[in-house]
Amino acid sequence: QLQLVESGGGLVQPGGSLRLSCTASEFTLVRYAIGWFRQAPGKEREGVSCISRHGGITEYTDDVKGRFTISRDNAKNTVYLQMNSLKPEDTADYYCAAAGDVIAACRFNNMDYWGKGTPVTVSS
Repeated sequence: QLQLVESGGGLVQPGGSLRLSCTASEFTLVRYAIGWFRQAPGKEREGVSCISRHGGITEYTDDVKGRFTISRDNAKNTVYLQMNSLKPEDTADYYCAAAGDVIAACRFNNMDYWGKGTPVTVSS
């Protein structure tokens, strides 16, 4: 079973940057479209960004367009979420998830595997 591990979360001031990483130890991620999701306290989980298997297709929720960039390095078996110009409303637990039956696309629903998340706090 694919096990995803997120890292890179932490405390950052408004306007700052963080880079989240999502990796898998025993299986190659190139077979999966990957999505980044977040869940803030008291709110439902939402999709933030996703990327297709080979990185040719990316999508972003409107809230993060122009500030976040998703990328993947399949040689390193890692998907990244570069987050710039962070705002307090970006504070949440961030999760990566994988979908195995998606070709040349990515999605925010019916994900097959989930990581345990990494917390991001944007505060002065």
